[in-house]
Amino acid sequence: MSTAELAAAVSEAGGLGIIGSGQAPGQWVRDQVRKAKQLTDKPFGVNVMLLSPFVDEVMEIIREEKVAVVTTGAGNPGKYVPSLQAAGIRVIPVVASVALARRLVRSGVDALIAEGTESGGHVGELTTMVLVPQIVDAVDVPVIAAGGIYDGRGFAAAMALGAAGVQMGTRFMCARECTIHEKVKEMVIRSKDRDTVVTGRSTGHPVRVLYNKLARKFLEAEEKCMSPEEILKIGVGSLKAAMVDGDVEMGSVMAGQVSAMVNKIQPAGEIINEVLTEARETMAGLGRMAGGR
Repeated sequence: MSTAELAAAVSEAGGLGIIGSGQAPGQWVRDQVRKAKQLTDKPFGVNVMLLSPFVDEVMEIIREEKVAVVTTGAGNPGKYVPSLQAAGIRVIPVVASVALARRLVRSGVDALIAEGTESGGHVGELTTMVLVPQIVDAVDVPVIAAGGIYDGRGFAAAMALGAAGVQMGTRFMCARECTIHEKVKEMVIRSKDRDTVVTGRSTGHPVRVLYNKLARKFLEAEEKCMSPEEILKIGVGSLKAAMVDGDVEMGSVMAGQVSAMVNKIQPAGEIINEVLTEARETMAGLGRMAGGR
């Protein structure tokens, strides 16, 4: 969902663009990294799903290419931390609980992404509002807030909770540089406030998606108490079906609850400028309120 084009555009605009490696093989990741380097001379990162069958080769390629940052999900990156940091790469895992945050900090990571259940894709149980301040209080590394952040108001709220920055995903699905299928962008723009659902809770791998025929099939399977293995088979290949092929009925349209707030396609740089401008105005207004003026 996040390729070199989007990552480079975000970095060029002053953010930290992230290439999503998903379950792609190492050569695909290398090609994306090199393409991003052609598009920007700014730092960018790669997200690595630790359950990927290609995780070892992807990590080796990231070290060889000297990517600035690695973010990780679906596991503990501890065994990769020393070699990545030795190559000058910062390691920032995604966490959904205080216990996991503490454990990963002990492994030597550089920062954490505290991701609330409002986010799209794989989710935990706690909301961003509750999760972020607890993790901020529990660890001594910078905490980045994620989940349910759409604009400058959300940015300012995250700062008030003690975050050092924010990670945004769903809004950038409708960035002009995002290469997902146009039908997916249209679905996000049409979505309403209650159009996302969480599937797969019974499997131990809950995923927030926009409701469609595939989501209904997942939920019906869980109501029938099918085995986790049978349920997970339903989703094989469904993310690609949506994001690449444009099947928004039987594809997995992973998106967060802020989908309902996304109403247009615009350049990534414009999104970042809007968010930062509104954040400054919001925080200035709060400062005036706190000062009684």
